[in-house]
Amino acid sequence: QVQLVDAGGGLVQAGGSLRLSCAASGRTFSIYVMGWFRQAPGKEREFVAAIKWSGGSTYYTDSVKGRFTISRDTAKNTGYLQMNRLKPEDTAVYYCALDELDRRRTWWGFPQGTYEYDYWGQGTQVTVSS
Repeated sequence: QVQLVDAGGGLVQAGGSLRLSCAASGRTFSIYVMGWFRQAPGKEREFVAAIKWSGGSTYYTDSVKGRFTISRDTAKNTGYLQMNRLKPEDTAVYYCALDELDRRRTWWGFPQGTYEYDYWGQGTQVTVSS
């Protein structure tokens, strides 16, 4: 019902910046939260940041606070992750994900588990060299 295309990854030196984008199509009126996850080789997929589509409130994992900024352009059905002061430990495949809005929903927090999201982008590689 929703398709996500994430893009913007690349190779950057430590201290540099990248901006990732996530374009949503389909039933975009159903978006509750758009989130970003990352997965490094040999590690579990971990939560990075999330934004509520209505209102735009945000939540970040501690390791990226002050460096990353999540945002969205509702007119374009697109979310963004601005990544500044990148570190080698930020190297991973980054995925955008969408938690679908449900009018019967009883919990309105920020989902942080992969199992809580309904749709996923294909992933974009971010490599930070030292």
